[in-house]
Amino acid sequence: MPPKALILFAPGTNRDLDAARALEQAGAVPEVVPLNRLRRGERRWQDYQMLVLPGGFSYADALGAGKLLALELQHDFAGPMAEFVASGKPVIGICNGFQALVKSGLLPDPVQAAAEAQATLTFNAGGHFECRWVTLLPVSQTCIWTRGLNEPIDCPVAHGEGNFQARDPHWIDALVASGQAALLYAAPDGRPAHGAYPYNPNGSAADIAGLCNPAGNVLGLMPHPEDHIFAEQHPLWTRGLARGSGLALFRNGVAYAGQF
Repeated sequence: MPPKALILFAPGTNRDLDAARALEQAGAVPEVVPLNRLRRGERRWQDYQMLVLPGGFSYADALGAGKLLALELQHDFAGPMAEFVASGKPVIGICNGFQALVKSGLLPDPVQAAAEAQATLTFNAGGHFECRWVTLLPVSQTCIWTRGLNEPIDCPVAHGEGNFQARDPHWIDALVASGQAALLYAAPDGRPAHGAYPYNPNGSAADIAGLCNPAGNVLGLMPHPEDHIFAEQHPLWTRGLARGSGLALFRNGVAYAGQF
């Protein structure tokens, strides 16, 4: 049986159907579920093998991007979320979903976050919304979503608060060394971005575009791999230069979910 994927839907979420299409293409059975249906017990967390927090502007980014959704995850759904993550099932948060995972303390490390928040996603270094295509390098074998991926991924970004920064700069080095920095921004030819704009579109420390938890089953990333799953979506497709489908990430996640 193909794994079932739970796609959380909050007011303002608008990339849920994009995520559902990517999961279908990767072999999963997605279901978009409003948070209220989970709250009322109309859907059960344990019936799903994957969890997706899609992009958008949940609660209109009130109090900051992803902040109100993060508060819901912390208070109304803390138990089910913790159980889902601890079970080892794959979880992915994209853009607004990544912001919610970080601000709820589920990324980069919930153990450290319980004492004090170590990192955040803040305003882009350029001071404005970024909407452009970027190149990502999968660099982590710790993360089940990027494990075994060797080719760059091309996909768009669309955010105003995607700048990943940590309280202690040395902690960034530890994230990279441990394999928690799963995806890095790069130049189109695959060379490291080294912070250069527009390859690193938001100024994130160490060019970090995506992070996983220490166990590797939870991935959060600012870019939108769900918006490049067909060659025709690539801006260079008409020139025969399409490459780097984001579908590879979802195939990894779906394959891993098959064991649960």
